[in-house]
Order: sequence, then structure tokens, then C-alpha cells
Amino acid sequence: MSAAPGVAAGAGGRVLDPPERLSEVLFGVIMALTFTGSIHAAGAAREEFRTMLVGAIGCNIAWGIVDAVMYVLNDLVSRNRGVVLLRKLRRCAGREEAYALITSVLPDRVAQALRTEELEAVRRRLEQLPEPSTARLTRRTLRGALGVFLLVSLSTFPLVLPFLFVPDPVRALRSSHAIALTMLFLVGAAFGRYSGQRPIATGLGMVAIGVVLVLLTIALGG
Repeated sequence: MSAAPGVAAGAGGRVLDPPERLSEVLFGVIMALTFTGSIHAAGAAREEFRTMLVGAIGCNIAWGIVDAVMYVLNDLVSRNRGVVLLRKLRRCAGREEAYALITSVLPDRVAQALRTEELEAVRRRLEQLPEPSTARLTRRTLRGALGVFLLVSLSTFPLVLPFLFVPDPVRALRSSHAIALTMLFLVGAAFGRYSGQRPIATGLGMVAIGVVLVLLTIALGG
């Protein structure tokens, strides 16, 4: 599902950062796999496949809507949190308290690398900012929510295509699972490249994690 939005973090062109996009695709693939993984092709009737297809597509569309709404809420909370922190900074009793507040919202390594004069420069720039207003819904946030919805929803379709074009149920199911495993590997490899890890190893690890998650979801009645 959607992580903390990249709207506030990414001031550049892209609304969703790479980990967010990859996470949404991963979520959509796993959700679709819970449907395709729970059906037995050998004895399945055509109607059963149709029910599975409708269920997989409908479920991912529903979760895409839920995830998009959560994205909007997370974005508003995140930006309003920034307003609260800026107002709190201006009420700090002294510089040391202000420095502690600034470093508390930074990654540990970044906070440790900043010298006192650098923290003071940041504090002064923040003090000079105009009085912030409560965060409101923006077009950028809505674009991010739409992106989340599309990523979760559309990631279903590669897995259901074999059931539409392959007559043999067994071959269709195997083709669908092969596509799912390929997508899991590609998502994992992309995560690996982004995080500086070995893409092939990360891709294989993502396949293993995805399979385990699907089995757990099916076993728990998901």
C-alpha cells in the first residue's frame, strides 16, 4: 500500500518517487496473485475462471481507490505536520532547543554531519519564512493519488491476460504465474538499483517474499 507521499519531499517534476511507484505495483501484483494462486486449473470450470478474473480486477480497483484516498490523507497530514514544526521552531526558548528540533526531522547521518554554524543557517532561513497556512488539497496531490490508483489497478491486467487469450486453463494459469514472477523480479531488481543493492539478488529475494506473502494471504482467507 501507499507509503508516506512524495509530494512534499519531491519538489521536482515527479509526484511519486521510485519506491512509491514500485511499492504500488508490487501491492497490485500480490493482490492479483491471491486470486490466481487460489484456483486449481485442472478441475476449474469456465465460470470459475470468469469469477476469478472479475474478483481480481474488482479487488485491485477497490484497493486502488482505498490507497489513493490514503495517499491524499497522508499528504495532508505530512504537510500540516511541517506547519506545526515550523511554528514550534519559532516558539523555541533558545538556539539549542531549535537545533534539536531541526535535527529530529532529518535522517540521522545528515543530522550528525551538520555543524553548529550550518544548523544556525538553517534556523535563520526557517525563521525568515512567511507564516505558514494550513495545508490544502492541491492538483499535485490529486495527480499523486491518481497515479497510485492507476498503478495498483493496472498491475492486475498482465496477470489476467493469459486467461483471456490462452484456451487451455492449465497453460493460462502457468502463464499468469510466470508473468507475476517476472514482474516481482523486475520490481525487486528496480528496488535494488535504487537502493544500491545487487539487482539480481534483490529481484530473486522479492520473488521469494512475494510468494510467501501470497501463500500467507491465501492461508488466512484473503
